[in-house]
Amino acid sequence: MTSRRRRRPGQRGAVTAELAVALPLLLAVTAGLVWLVAVAIAQVRTVDAARETARALARGDDPAAALAVGERVAPDGVALSVSRSEGRVVVRASGRMSGPGGLFSAIPGAPLDAEAVALVESTGGVP
Repeated sequence: MTSRRRRRPGQRGAVTAELAVALPLLLAVTAGLVWLVAVAIAQVRTVDAARETARALARGDDPAAALAVGERVAPDGVALSVSRSEGRVVVRASGRMSGPGGLFSAIPGAPLDAEAVALVESTGGVP
């Protein structure tokens, strides 16, 4: 015996209507998740920029060259600041990643902050 599904009179097009409601929501959630991944990657790059700059300065590299290394690694909009105290180099990287815009213009940008500390290396006459 074959069984056929019988549709009730009001169900025609119900799946299409449900898809029309659900699809934009799924796209919005996907776009939001992609933006969160982008923020996470930018934060990692901010940490890397602070760390690389601190290491270069602690080695005794030229300060301009060390900052150039950090600025190459840092995402757009992140500024580096350097301070030295008690044989340490402290590099602070901070900035803001703008929000995704479009439908998500209500979402504020994400702050990006990192700090790296490195002990100044002494050459001590060793070649």
